[in-house]
Amino acid sequence: MASKAIDTVSVLGAGSMGHGIAQVTAMAGYDVTLRDVERKYVDRGYEQIEWSLKKLVESGRIEKTVAEETLDRIEPVVEMDAAVADADLVIEAVPERMEIKEEVYAELERHAPDEVIFASNTSSLSITELAANTERPTQVCGLHFFNPPVRMELVEVIMGEATDTETRQTAIEFVESIGKTPVLVSKDEPGFVVNRILVPLLNEATWLVHEDDSTIHEVDASTTEELGLPMGPFELADQIGVDVILDVLEHLHDVLGDAYEPSPLLIEQVESGDVGKKSGTGFYDYDDDGADYPAEAADKSIARRLTAVMANEAAKLVGGDVADPDTIDQAVELGGGFPIGPIALADGYGVDTLKAVLETALTSSGHARYAPAAYLRERAAVGTFRDGGDFETIAIERPTDRVAHIVIDRPDRLNTISPTVLKELDAAIDRVEASDARALVVSGRGGRAFSAGAQVDAVVDTDAPQADTIETARLGQRVFGRLESMTLPVVAAIDGHCLGGGMELATCADIRVASASSGFGQPEHNLGLLPGWGGTQRLQWLIGASRAKKIIFTAEIVDAETMVEYGFVNELVDDDAAVVDRAVELADEIAAKAPVAQAFTKTAMDLGRHNVEAGLELEAQAFGALTSTDDVIEGLAAFKDDRDPEFRGR
Repeated sequence: MASKAIDTVSVLGAGSMGHGIAQVTAMAGYDVTLRDVERKYVDRGYEQIEWSLKKLVESGRIEKTVAEETLDRIEPVVEMDAAVADADLVIEAVPERMEIKEEVYAELERHAPDEVIFASNTSSLSITELAANTERPTQVCGLHFFNPPVRMELVEVIMGEATDTETRQTAIEFVESIGKTPVLVSKDEPGFVVNRILVPLLNEATWLVHEDDSTIHEVDASTTEELGLPMGPFELADQIGVDVILDVLEHLHDVLGDAYEPSPLLIEQVESGDVGKKSGTGFYDYDDDGADYPAEAADKSIARRLTAVMANEAAKLVGGDVADPDTIDQAVELGGGFPIGPIALADGYGVDTLKAVLETALTSSGHARYAPAAYLRERAAVGTFRDGGDFETIAIERPTDRVAHIVIDRPDRLNTISPTVLKELDAAIDRVEASDARALVVSGRGGRAFSAGAQVDAVVDTDAPQADTIETARLGQRVFGRLESMTLPVVAAIDGHCLGGGMELATCADIRVASASSGFGQPEHNLGLLPGWGGTQRLQWLIGASRAKKIIFTAEIVDAETMVEYGFVNELVDDDAAVVDRAVELADEIAAKAPVAQAFTKTAMDLGRHNVEAGLELEAQAFGALTSTDDVIEGLAAFKDDRDPEFRGR
């Protein structure tokens, strides 16, 4: 696909975004003109570039000569004709008001050469509408940089209705040439991708506080502690500017309707003038301690509600052909600092679970922001946005609100374990831990095997360096060990062959439910190998050294009843087809208990296996710490009232 050559770039607007875009463009070797309507604004922007480059030199990130060459490439101007006369690409970064941008484009059209590409740094306004102010709509696109441009890697590349393929390719190649990551937004929709996720998230946070469903501290702690976000919604709003958030939200509301109605709290905050860090005070006081919220204020139900809102917005984008799941996750991870994107988060919770959250909220509030999108409803029937998640060999399911289910999904290979399976299992555990699940079930697909062991041809290569094989062993040890160390109780549902690496995986579960027809064994000695994913250690801890050695040394298949006698299998199920159902039922029963106490218990038991004194000390410390938790207060109250407790994990 052809693209245009870019040598000179004109940046219109010397504010915080404009001068940042000019700097990164000049640092990449382009000649840049930096233009604003008055000399004082241009000079201020240029001075900010000088300051930024000086800091980069002082920190050792660039050489002084690079800073000097960068400044030499930037020409500050005021006159539009001088700014764009030699430009190949114009990037407009003027204030986020359609009427201001329309005036700029009208003037730009009068002075720019015919072949110049126009790109807007708008964060939410329509590229198609902006292009209508020109005689060259095919040469107009969006290049949405994130603040500060010098640090942020993401640039959204947005297509208007008329944008041609040459402009698209040129824009993508330009973004790559300045060291940024382009994310293509295929359809011109308000908010594009990142703001379409983040702004409704921030709005929902303020609605929750406005309606007295939670506090600012609870919302921010819930997102950082439960979802792993770098900062809570209220802290993020203060960083961006509450007034900026409201501007974008009002645009979404005008174009997309009542689902984007700004919360009264958001409006009141802007009207007060306390719009965030830039004003000294926002939702937090930055003349005092700033954003400071205790981790113990986290609430899983708040995290689930916010995830449901983000998932609904993501569903609208995918269903509307604005962006695919991979693009959405990449954009939000890079632009919002998320550890995993909203699609991956939603798949971890289960789309069906999040749909139910939205429907419950819609019933209680009647507000349009909770109406599940058509595509969300469609994917809820499957359970995930991506078929099997975004994995090739693993699937994540949510059979109940409290239970996550990881499935090794290779029935044609008897669910054998390859390096790909290990890496995908590692990522799947990440997602389960990021979700609100309180227990985990692990199984294999197909009914013939939990897992028949390692895929030998993928794991053992006699021609490969020994170091590679050692690393594969360490990878399996680490990933399987995560089931031991994670705070959630883990139940293995074993049906059919449970051999080699599959048995080593099952060993790491807390509880094992098996069909009566299942067979167990460590056949590695038949191949001249040994159990390399923890089997030489963990099996003896469960059933004793003598029995473990017999199983490993003989490499024989052991029946399920014998494994019950040995203490490896906790429960047998006669009906093979019911094994997973029973495991889920048991996991759900366990998940109803106090999750903080369960987490402490797993940690203390694991520690005590290696060092009894250390385990006992942790047990004592945990016992004392638990007495101050909400779960203990609830447990004692439920006991007194003769009812079932409703633990919240706090």
